[in-house]
Amino acid sequence: MGKKGKKEKKGRGAEKTAAKMEKKVSKRSRKEEEDLEALIAHFQTLDARRTQVVETPCSPPSPRLNASLSAHPEKDELILFGGEYFNGQKTLLYNELYTYSIRKDAWTKVDIPNPPPRRCAHQAVAVPQGGGQLWIFGGEFASPDGEQFYHYRDLWVLHLATKTWEQVRSPGGPSGRSGHRMVAWKRQLILFGGFHESTRDYIYYNDVYTFDLDTSTWTKLSPSGTGPTPRSGCQMSVTPQGSIVIYGGYSKQRVRKDVDRGTQHGDMFLLKPEEGREGRWAWTRINPSGAKPTPRSGFSVAAAPNHQTLLFGGVCDEEEEESLQGDFLNDLYFYDPARNRWFAGQLKGPKAEKRRRRRGKRAEPGTADKQEVEGPGAPEPLEVVREVVSEAGTVVTIKQVLAAPSSAGRPASDDDEDSPDEAGVPTVEPSPRSNAMLAVKHGRLYLYGGMFEAGDRQVTLSDLYCLDLHKMDAWTALVEADPENQEWLEETDSEEDSDEVEGAEGGGEDDEDDEDEEEEEDDDGGEHHPSVMPSEPFVDYLPRTEQYWVKLAREAAAPGAQEKRVLRSAQAMAKAFFEASA
Repeated sequence: MGKKGKKEKKGRGAEKTAAKMEKKVSKRSRKEEEDLEALIAHFQTLDARRTQVVETPCSPPSPRLNASLSAHPEKDELILFGGEYFNGQKTLLYNELYTYSIRKDAWTKVDIPNPPPRRCAHQAVAVPQGGGQLWIFGGEFASPDGEQFYHYRDLWVLHLATKTWEQVRSPGGPSGRSGHRMVAWKRQLILFGGFHESTRDYIYYNDVYTFDLDTSTWTKLSPSGTGPTPRSGCQMSVTPQGSIVIYGGYSKQRVRKDVDRGTQHGDMFLLKPEEGREGRWAWTRINPSGAKPTPRSGFSVAAAPNHQTLLFGGVCDEEEEESLQGDFLNDLYFYDPARNRWFAGQLKGPKAEKRRRRRGKRAEPGTADKQEVEGPGAPEPLEVVREVVSEAGTVVTIKQVLAAPSSAGRPASDDDEDSPDEAGVPTVEPSPRSNAMLAVKHGRLYLYGGMFEAGDRQVTLSDLYCLDLHKMDAWTALVEADPENQEWLEETDSEEDSDEVEGAEGGGEDDEDDEDEEEEEDDDGGEHHPSVMPSEPFVDYLPRTEQYWVKLAREAAAPGAQEKRVLRSAQAMAKAFFEASA
């Protein structure tokens, strides 16, 4: 009995200690949030200087990730809001609003009084009510050093017809979070999951809320059945039958002190309203067939034509005790809810090239390759000689020029015609990335920005691509990546406060960035990279300079980095330099 009493006493002591620690952590978290709230209030004071709507034609937005890209419900426009950028020393947060005119292929910066505070990893949903509205919930703000985080729980609406921001204050909504997902369902917004993180603790959510657009009220749902475990960054989409699909996502848990382990979820659930029971929902786990995406996080999602859901890219993390490395992807997957089936998005290749290839073979099969070489602007014959990544199909390939293939006289097959690589056409496609922004308008997929890692360096992108989802022929680069914008500063022990504030504002840093980029170019010998020959295609440039870029990538890589990651970084660096030199 004495032993039992001693054990109980010891157990109660452990509980008290845990409670004290939790109280301390909670107190520190509140202190951190109070500090960030003061910084956010300072920026809002600066934003308050705007007194009227100003629309300014501009160049494409600066590099960023975790922004939102939405299709305007009434116009041929895309709407970009917020996002973040990290240059190695400072974290920059934005609350800028841009519109992209699809017909004019032109960007406009729209300054509107009283905007939401700067943020990233929020959710934005466009609805047609009231001439078009853009609803935004949550997201996070990071301190300039990237060590502290504030998670918003505010709800905003941008009235597109009048170009006015409005904060909608309604009690009973979700707690502060980022990485959640939100969709429009009938005349409601439905929100799921997300996470809240401070410097010392974190929590992931699997709760579900609805917001009624007519009554402006929040309601927390309590669906029956077993639903997804807590997670962020999942796929959330609405089926034609009015159900909601949840797929994948990411979460982490503490395995021991100061050691966390992440999970890339691959399960799938259906959230379905119960018939005859208004406001009642039920979870069901589903197991779709077809070519499922490989496990990943940081993927991007958009609603494709025919009520399908499109999933692009992401990163497959490989975690070890003290390190985290990832393979970045640029593949496409579609989920068809009518058939409960996944399938991979395969591009068919440019039709003009297929017709030219077919004519050449019919005229003189033995000289088909010669005709392709002599055609205007046609590159040399080529073969795929090595796949760098194979977890999800051909994600990135290294191509090398070879002699005319012996199979040139073989009759053309559908597979041949569908392959731009074998037809001698340089493949135009977005580089592998995570946390990019997607939007679909008139059956065309638009992809903007995101990031990938090259060794210890984070490369944030500002390119814009378009893909016709009906034809599925080829990507079109509307704005190409510009490595001159890839500022990267080595870490320092301290920074000037003025630099931190200026950077966190997310604006007014252009002059400083230009100076830093010039210095960086001088330091890293950027002008000594292998030059691009006149009219040289990338499929020629890469094999010719591959060893140089591999050496550069290996020097930048973390110790013990796998060779395939080094090769991927090498190709990404080579492609960025090539596109900037073209």
